[in-house]
Amino acid sequence: MRSIAVRFLLASLALPALASCATSDMAQSHPEARAYVAGRDASADLNAGLARAQLTGKNVLLVMGANWCHDSRALAGWLETPRFTALLADRYEVVYVNVGMPQTSDGHNEDIARRFGLDGITGTPAVLVIGQDGVLRNADTAQSWRNAASRSEDAIFDELASLAAEKAYSPTR
Repeated sequence: MRSIAVRFLLASLALPALASCATSDMAQSHPEARAYVAGRDASADLNAGLARAQLTGKNVLLVMGANWCHDSRALAGWLETPRFTALLADRYEVVYVNVGMPQTSDGHNEDIARRFGLDGITGTPAVLVIGQDGVLRNADTAQSWRNAASRSEDAIFDELASLAAEKAYSPTR
């Protein structure tokens, strides 16, 4: 009799946890991607992106995040959808940088954020729009993307399109 009571107690404790997992999975309204590779040379990737931007006249979209972060995965997922890939192909050179867990003093590649005038990464993801002249275009909003998973597709698209509308400096134009 006691084992039945113990099983019932364990089952009753597990049900709310399972229900919340199912609810959060069903409530997910965004795609996800794991675009942040820990072993990559982030500085080399960024420098290559900046070099491509100079050749193409585009801005660099530097996405600093981590695969453990649902907001980072959500933003990367949106950026892989057809609607976003068209905008990105036309206006941005995209570079993903893994930042580890800066909130717990286990951050990586924070020197890249400092390179563009940020004091580090306070949350993930951070989105930096850098002109081909190497100047950060969105210092005021670069670290405001920590809620990317709860933003709508249209809100994300509109913000990236607005930032892209500010054409990068081009000495040949």
